[in-house]
Amino acid sequence: MKWALYTLLFTIATLLTGCEPLMVLDPKGPQAETQAKDILLSTGIMSFILLAVIAILIVMLTKYRASKQRKDYEPPHIEGSVLVETICVGIPVLIVIFLSIVSVQSNYKVEATPQGYEDKEPLIIYASSSNWKWHFSYPKENIETVNYLYIPTDRPIEFKLYSYGPITSFWIPQLGGQKYAMSDMVNTLHLAADVPGEYMGRNANFSGKGFAENTFHVKAMSEKEYEEWVKEVKKTAKPLTENKFTQLLEPGHLGQSTYKGTHLEFLPPPEGENGGHNHGSTHDAKAENHEDLSETSSESEHHHE
Repeated sequence: MKWALYTLLFTIATLLTGCEPLMVLDPKGPQAETQAKDILLSTGIMSFILLAVIAILIVMLTKYRASKQRKDYEPPHIEGSVLVETICVGIPVLIVIFLSIVSVQSNYKVEATPQGYEDKEPLIIYASSSNWKWHFSYPKENIETVNYLYIPTDRPIEFKLYSYGPITSFWIPQLGGQKYAMSDMVNTLHLAADVPGEYMGRNANFSGKGFAENTFHVKAMSEKEYEEWVKEVKKTAKPLTENKFTQLLEPGHLGQSTYKGTHLEFLPPPEGENGGHNHGSTHDAKAENHEDLSETSSESEHHHE
């Protein structure tokens, strides 16, 4: 049994060495790097506490294990130790205080413009979700994509998040933490990519039967490549009409598509910003207008590899 256990542990350790690193621990941007450091710090502290508790448990079980005593044996009276009680209460309090300070400092960092990019103009992208797809509007470039996102590296990205359906959660693990997208307000998420590459993005909040495939592709590229992509889209993509966008909002899964123009022109986002709620009154009125639209004409979508 002993050798069987050793073999099992060795096999598990060998297999784990071939696993790819967790995406949240493989950061490609300053926000994700801050969060990865916090995760590793918390894991290290908890691991130390766990090992210390196990060691103390072994010592106590070994040193103070039960032994045969005569029937009239009475254990000695022992007063409580102020030192022991102070250590048992004080150390957990200090750990909680330390982790709280680290968490608050990190929260301010990830909620602000990424460090090192304060002097650069951010690229503003409106990221809206619908069942079960993502719509990315580039107002300055006047283009829109579905289920994929192209961004330049070494430039701050300011996402404006909202939803045309249930609450979703916008998350690119290698660039930063998740943030909710809701129907009656706009949340702002600051990210940046330091390294060119392709990353996975997804909805991290359960939103119905299509949740598992509510993902999108992210590609970070140089500023020059990004500008060339924008020019190409403006030359080749078809315009996004109100009727076409109404079709895109229908529940279901779609591939990747690209359009000239954005839906912001005829269906602007909610007015509330970071906590200002209008409880969907404006959005509901717009939704009623969409229901009255005539039958939409079919349009071919422009796909980019």
